Amino acid sequence: MDLSVVVPTLNAREQLAGCLDALTEHAPDDEVIVVNGPSSDGTTGMVRERGDVDVLVELSDRNVNVSRNAGIEVATGDAVAFVHDELAVEPSWREAVAESLAGGASVVTGPTHRTLRAGMTTENETSNTVAGREVAFFNGGNVAFARPAIEALDGFDEYLETEGARDASHRLAALDYDVCWNDEMGVRGEYGTDGGRPQQEFGAKYRSLSYQLAKNYGLRPTVARSTVASAIRDSLSAAREVTRGDVTPTAWLGTGREVVSSIASGVAAGLRARRDDETCRRNPNGVSTRHDRAVRRYDWR
Repeated sequence: MDLSVVVPTLNAREQLAGCLDALTEHAPDDEVIVVNGPSSDGTTGMVRERGDVDVLVELSDRNVNVSRNAGIEVATGDAVAFVHDELAVEPSWREAVAESLAGGASVVTGPTHRTLRAGMTTENETSNTVAGREVAFFNGGNVAFARPAIEALDGFDEYLETEGARDASHRLAALDYDVCWNDEMGVRGEYGTDGGRPQQEFGAKYRSLSYQLAKNYGLRPTVARSTVASAIRDSLSAAREVTRGDVTPTAWLGTGREVVSSIASGVAAGLRARRDDETCRRNPNGVSTRHDRAVRRYDWR
């Protein structure tokens, strides 16, 4: 199996170096592609000085789904994996990927182990039933696709600022591709490191959630309940912050208006995408829709 490993990164030079060190140690023969957003921390220079990266793609866009698609564009392997820049693959990772894909899996994902001061936490397999469809969710920072599966998806939906992996999970289920879980396909990182990324805003969160649900399922009661339930949970959490004095009532109300507005715009965009879809991939903003992502490319293959 020829495996291409795509590592999207943004202002995470130190974490990225550890990620690449682990890939060199545990997957030394695989194609490694770093896709660098507009980093300002010297990431480009660090990668160019290494001898274990095959391709460096420079972008002007901060969207991780654009980075993933840019990596797919240049990957040559018959399987494509994605690893988060703050995570290090474990010794069994490469063999687990190969065994699962050779065994017939189209998509394989595994656990993320995060070190805490008091020990370690592990992110495990998750699934849910949405509108009667069983959806197995994969970890966007630790997943490998057989080439036919990633091509069937046409990559990730670049409309989404966040939750691109969850959207792809919904689309895989619709296309009857199973997501395989392999406990040996582990990656490891420290809890709380974020490589300088801003925290997710409520507006982006609900625009993403409502868009992907409307696009993949249309206007269904179960979809509406899911979105409203999530909004209520966040609202109650924010209300407790108001009670403690951590957030002002004015800010809380402003956030509520932003959430409502974001849900409306997400639903409208999702329904347009669903209406205009002619491929059943539910991806109007995938790999094939543009070829101007890269600002510069360094190819050492």
